[in-house]
Amino acid sequence: MPPLPSPKERRRLREAKSLSQAEVAAEMGVSRSAVRAWESGRRHPRGRSRVAYAHLLAGLADGHAPGASGTGAGRGEAHPPTSAATRKAAGTVAYDQEAAGPEAGAAGPEAGRRPEAVAERDPEAAPAAGVDPEDAAPAATAPAAEDPDAAPDPMAAPDRYAKRPVPSPHTPEAAFDALCTRTAPSLVRQAYALTGRPGLAEESVERAFQLAWQRWPEVAMDRDPASWVRAAAHEYALSPWHRFRRAHRTPGTPPAEAAHRAVLTVLLSLPPARRRTLLLYDGIGLDLPETAAETEATTPTAAYRLLHARRAVAEALPDAEGEPEVLHRHLDALGRTERLRQPRPERVRLGSERRARLWTRAAIAFTALIIGATALTVRTAPTRYEPAQAPGRAISGVPPRMGPGPLSYEDEVLREKLRAEPHRGPGRLLPVAG
Repeated sequence: MPPLPSPKERRRLREAKSLSQAEVAAEMGVSRSAVRAWESGRRHPRGRSRVAYAHLLAGLADGHAPGASGTGAGRGEAHPPTSAATRKAAGTVAYDQEAAGPEAGAAGPEAGRRPEAVAERDPEAAPAAGVDPEDAAPAATAPAAEDPDAAPDPMAAPDRYAKRPVPSPHTPEAAFDALCTRTAPSLVRQAYALTGRPGLAEESVERAFQLAWQRWPEVAMDRDPASWVRAAAHEYALSPWHRFRRAHRTPGTPPAEAAHRAVLTVLLSLPPARRRTLLLYDGIGLDLPETAAETEATTPTAAYRLLHARRAVAEALPDAEGEPEVLHRHLDALGRTERLRQPRPERVRLGSERRARLWTRAAIAFTALIIGATALTVRTAPTRYEPAQAPGRAISGVPPRMGPGPLSYEDEVLREKLRAEPHRGPGRLLPVAG
């Protein structure tokens, strides 16, 4: 990794060129707080950001202003501010780009910068950030926006994975398709690293985008739509209810390469919370507070999970011990050799609408069933109060019921007398003539 000057020297070089921290942050494609932390010594850049920052400081030391090469913009030309949503979206797509090779150090400040940040600031500089010239040609010949002063829409930027020209981002469908096309490849590989199952990874990403389309007004107004979809995909992939599905009771097919198989084995041996924290921090490159916020944990808890996850990975992969960049390359390469199907935006939207209609009809049917049961109860219920019958209780003083006993002497005499009578019953009364 290129060496960096001391924090005080970094600030001196920036102030010598009359640059603000916001301008350096826009040039680097990071937040202003990150540049402030680098100049104070509280944090140090890692990976591509470190390479780009080193070349930027070297250019300042040689007397070159940032942006003097490539686009031709100097200090006098204001750069559009980079929002937090663009930074996190770039962090998501940075997981999808190829790892920087040895020749990346000689490519200038644009080589270490995330390709989306370069394309967002200047579309003509996108081929120099690792994009193929054939894929960048349509972007260079695309017509300019109607309003040149408007901030560029990150979801409308052309992408190397797009199979057709990106439509005008003036409709929700076009914006959703651009977001799905740009972030789906990296999300599928992230879900595969979390689960080790290609089918579950593809299902998780497709379900996350279906949920995003159902709640698109909320997602479109979010400051970072890519992180919203990523969180939904990770939560669905790590759901404990998948263990009850018959298709996921057996382990998935391991990767063909031994190195990828070792990385995936150690990842799956970690608890889901530590696995996700390690992927967000070392795989995608989020800061620790952002990782804690996405995993819904406190910052000390996220640091504890990250520490133990790195320790477990170092025991299985000795070359990654104390080398975050090596671990980042391992996580970045995981899933690239697998045939992972990416969800198509049109299919995702149709599936989401079909699922929404199905649940709406089920809710209407269930509501009608409740209304019918309520009406039947009202119709058959009694209209007045009927007190319940009190339970019986024992009464004292009543002799028990008994059968006939033996006859006494008087009873026997009476019986014989009755039997000797010629006519049973009283004698007949005869009328007497008067």
